[in-house]
Amino acid sequence: MPELTKLQPHQPWTAPLAAGPVRTSLRLPGSKSMTARALVLSAIGTGPATIAWPLRARDTTLMAAGLAALGVGVETGPDERWSVRPAALRGPTQIDVGLAGTIMRFLPAVAGLADGPVDFDGDPHSRSRPLGPLLDGLREVGLRIDAAPGGGLPMTVHGTGEVPGGEVRVDASGSSQFVSGLLLAAPRFTNGVLVRHVGPTLPSAPHVRMTVRMLRAAGAVVDDSTPDTWRVEPGELPGHDFTVEPDLSGAMPFFAAALVTGGEVTLTGWPAESAQPVRQLIELIEQLGGTATVGPTGLTVTGTGIVHGLTADLREVGELTPVLAALAALADSPSRLTGVAHIRGHETDRLAALATELSGLGAQVTELPDGLQIDPKPLRGGAFRTYDDHRMAHAAAVLGLLVPGIELDDVGCTAKTLPQFPTLWSTVTAGM
Repeated sequence: MPELTKLQPHQPWTAPLAAGPVRTSLRLPGSKSMTARALVLSAIGTGPATIAWPLRARDTTLMAAGLAALGVGVETGPDERWSVRPAALRGPTQIDVGLAGTIMRFLPAVAGLADGPVDFDGDPHSRSRPLGPLLDGLREVGLRIDAAPGGGLPMTVHGTGEVPGGEVRVDASGSSQFVSGLLLAAPRFTNGVLVRHVGPTLPSAPHVRMTVRMLRAAGAVVDDSTPDTWRVEPGELPGHDFTVEPDLSGAMPFFAAALVTGGEVTLTGWPAESAQPVRQLIELIEQLGGTATVGPTGLTVTGTGIVHGLTADLREVGELTPVLAALAALADSPSRLTGVAHIRGHETDRLAALATELSGLGAQVTELPDGLQIDPKPLRGGAFRTYDDHRMAHAAAVLGLLVPGIELDDVGCTAKTLPQFPTLWSTVTAGM
């Protein structure tokens, strides 16, 4: 099993102070979200496929390992290009999801196409991540699933080689991945699928749009003309070559470094048209007092060294919440971040964790049902727990640019999406 798929011992780390304005151009690895979807769509196709500029990190190597356990040929050799060779899906087998929502929510439908039982389990906290609405939806389209009493991991999908498909209603208020998990394998369902979201809100909607866009690129017929409704027709997917965009969420701490130090950071390799929520990010950067532009050299963020507080509904960009909360704690006025009740079910309860750790450093933080109210106060150094959550580590690193003595209990959790983060961050912030 690749080394990145294993849990590593905790790695304590002192977040480095910025040596001055952070000015750099960098190309980050590919989007985790796009890499995961490209792997699944390539695996259920009818011909070989390549994935250019994928992300090599714990989540994606576990996804590749899970598909390989099902019989798919996945070659993750060079970082610039992976290859996937579809094959008849097999069971019995076991899949380690780690702590990855993409694996525990995207692969059960694929496992239903295997010819035997497929067991799923992962890291201890993965057993508390929400899965119930997705599993109920998969049962409606014909899968037999045995889950833990709480409705999640560990679980077994009893693959029969085919999934009938059909119409399903799902409340995806807890995660947009419930919708994507029903759509991605649907071209292989006998009758395709018609998914209706029936909940009060759909968080991270850009990720569902990414799913639809990539399904169409792979050759699927998708109708999303009716709000909160998606129809995927059954049909073969010829092998398709994907090019993965740099990871926008992974770039956010580097953009934050430009904002708080009065520097400039360019994310190179950025496409003219993106499947990620770049418009929302640009609007947030401007509210914070910076500028963000897309040009021939990439996506560039420039800061003044002064960060303004913001009032923002983050339901479409919930992954940015930890770094935005760190910026809010360094801002010149209060902030109110809402619309992200769903991130309580991420790698940890991110709202509770942020409230606890920011308060411990001196910020005045009020935890809301769906967000945080943050009133900046002078911050002090001290311990910052990461809760095995890469985004919490990113938030702590941003604070450490201006606040000496921010001591992370574990920076190794950043291997989930960017294993080289500690080295890259130290290099960038030192002005090297």
